[in-house]
Amino acid sequence: MAKEDMKDQSQLSTEQTVDTASLKREYKERIVDALVKEFNYKSVMQAPRLEKIVINQGLGIGVADKKIIDVAVNELTTITGQKAVPTYSRKDISNFKLRRKMAIGARVTLRNEKMYEFLERLIKVALPRIRDFRGIEAKLDGRGNYTLGIQEQIIFPEINIDSINRILGMNITFVTTAKTDEEGYALLKEFGLPFKTDKNN
Repeated sequence: MAKEDMKDQSQLSTEQTVDTASLKREYKERIVDALVKEFNYKSVMQAPRLEKIVINQGLGIGVADKKIIDVAVNELTTITGQKAVPTYSRKDISNFKLRRKMAIGARVTLRNEKMYEFLERLIKVALPRIRDFRGIEAKLDGRGNYTLGIQEQIIFPEINIDSINRILGMNITFVTTAKTDEEGYALLKEFGLPFKTDKNN
């Protein structure tokens, strides 16, 4: 039985690798060409690319309960498949009983294969699980990067809803090499992020 389980896990790992390779190939074979055509780049090297995805949870409530930080780290690790780490305060704030270097959140940075694999699961599986989902806002940061706010971690199927004690949100930041918001928006839209309105509206 153990051998069969190992075989199933191996097969799943292979399928995930294929999916990731497919997404990367789509960028190289289709998305780059689409961006070159849209923005009249002289070289494919000018086309923006997705550099990294940063998932961050700010947990001010963690100051009162350190276990919340541990739970957040474990959940982000489960969701992304990469070890998350705690984030720490940089200064003392007496009004909030906050001391410097106190754990106040959790964070993970994804690159390369894990980045593409997470992106695909986010678009195809997690976002459609949001109640009454009608798309995401299209407001970039002025430098071609985009941050998506998620209110509930339970949209990710990796999280067992029966085992959680608290609903936690997160920010997902897509860092691109785009020089403008227009280019960053076009890149992310080509990847399949379901923007509900045009960026200029």
